[in-house]
Amino acid sequence: MTNQPIRATQIQVPNGELQIDAYLAEPTAEGQFPGIVVIQEIFGVNSHIRDVTERIAKEGYIAIAPAIYQRQVSGFEIGYTPADMTLGRTYKAKTTAPELLSDIQATLNYLKTLPNLNPKFGAIGFCFGGHVVYLAATLPDIQATACFYGGEIATMTPGGGAPTLTRTKDIKGVLYGFFGTEDPLIPNEQVDQIETALQDYQIPHKIFRYQADHGFFCDQRSTYNAEAAQDSWMQVKELFDQQLRA
Repeated sequence: MTNQPIRATQIQVPNGELQIDAYLAEPTAEGQFPGIVVIQEIFGVNSHIRDVTERIAKEGYIAIAPAIYQRQVSGFEIGYTPADMTLGRTYKAKTTAPELLSDIQATLNYLKTLPNLNPKFGAIGFCFGGHVVYLAATLPDIQATACFYGGEIATMTPGGGAPTLTRTKDIKGVLYGFFGTEDPLIPNEQVDQIETALQDYQIPHKIFRYQADHGFFCDQRSTYNAEAAQDSWMQVKELFDQQLRA
């Protein structure tokens, strides 16, 4: 049921001695709900990411957005100016794949402690977060992944090493990828490489290509594309509904 009443709170997710700030949104209704991890862009868990987290909760999921820069900075939240982008990329450059996977697994483990959780899990991420959820799709708990314009999947991995694309064979569930054909940060041939890898390893997937720029889903950015955002949101709801409610 869409537009369920929800409650949203700032919480902390423990991962060893690290306390990860996170934004949690969940239906107020009785019952048990699948869990969705929402991964930020380089701009932190800002108002756009909180809004997406709430939108997912209104669809009948427990949604949580962990701060993936917690190891570098606390309370990080910025806008979309060129200076903001430079700062966000500075922290992105300090992340590593093992730490990101550890923090996302800790987030999943936190969700497992909630009494209203139906233990089925999905992930959605945007921009750098799209890259991070492609990584997270290799975690055994993740059954459905929505990867929005994840950059550099074919060319690098956080912290160095073989590109994240080489981990495609380890993806456990279904992956939907959403890309803009006008995106200057993700050449179309890299999207082709992602699609080919998913096909080669027989990972259940769909790749959606919109005539849109980078960041087309975010209504706070100049590159917002309402048509692409609307269609991709319908596809995300289909993905989570089919994989996590069956």
